[in-house]
Amino acid sequence: MNELTTVDAKTYAEMAKVMGMSLSTGTREKTSSLARLRLNHNPIMGESEVNGKKVKMEIVGAGTYKLDIPDGPTYYAESAVIKPYAKRFMYKRFVMGSDKTPNRYIKTVMADSLTIDLKDNDGGFNCGKPAGYIQDFKALPEKTQELIRQIKRVLVMFGTVELTNAVDESGNSVDVPATPFIWEIENRDAFKTVSEVLNKYEKMRRLLVQHKLIGTTEERKLPNGNSFYLPVTQLDLSETFGIDNETRETLENFKAWVNNYNEYILSAWDENAHKSEVVDTEMVEDFIDVDMEDFA
Repeated sequence: MNELTTVDAKTYAEMAKVMGMSLSTGTREKTSSLARLRLNHNPIMGESEVNGKKVKMEIVGAGTYKLDIPDGPTYYAESAVIKPYAKRFMYKRFVMGSDKTPNRYIKTVMADSLTIDLKDNDGGFNCGKPAGYIQDFKALPEKTQELIRQIKRVLVMFGTVELTNAVDESGNSVDVPATPFIWEIENRDAFKTVSEVLNKYEKMRRLLVQHKLIGTTEERKLPNGNSFYLPVTQLDLSETFGIDNETRETLENFKAWVNNYNEYILSAWDENAHKSEVVDTEMVEDFIDVDMEDFA
């Protein structure tokens, strides 16, 4: 296999663009499905026989990585080896349904950054978040504040993952090959920490595919005593990977997936854009009541 362990400037620029990497430090419906990488926050309980009696016990622990295979099984592991290929950013908002409408998500297109307004599948922009930088959040109307709180910034990572000592939902050991995945990271702290790790590639003038990440998790306590978990990703510099034809092909497949997803969102935007033309008079009046000096 003829791998390149060094990347010339032209190749770096071209591939960095596809991967969604910033160059500031240097020069319709989806047609395919990807496995989804997530964190499992709650243990999976099952029954086991102890001294002839069935006992309920934990068979998959909380704080594990969870890999959902489309139309297939789900696998779990306490740690994972991740080879990132590309990153994108988007907004996402959960909308609670009613007795007449189902729960749904409003999602924007995926972009290289969140510095521009992004069309969403509801016919608007940014899932309803006002355009531009908000200097004084508390000066906004309560309705607008609540809306913004519902909108998540999402770091979307594409890559391949190898689960360490993987098990299935019954706790049985399984051998899971390196699997292409999508990971939507929307927790505020996780968004920050994982972004910081990925930014290290750019500072070193390295491409995402040249190094792997070692993924573990960290427990955080809630005021009610319950726990949730955050991903902890560490850049592994012990090995540098080259850019071979298989790597390029995989990268192109991820690029095509993003393009198809964005076409789907844009198509939905075209269908629903007329909704944005209806003026919410109550919202307008709320904005009028705000003293413009509050924004100075």
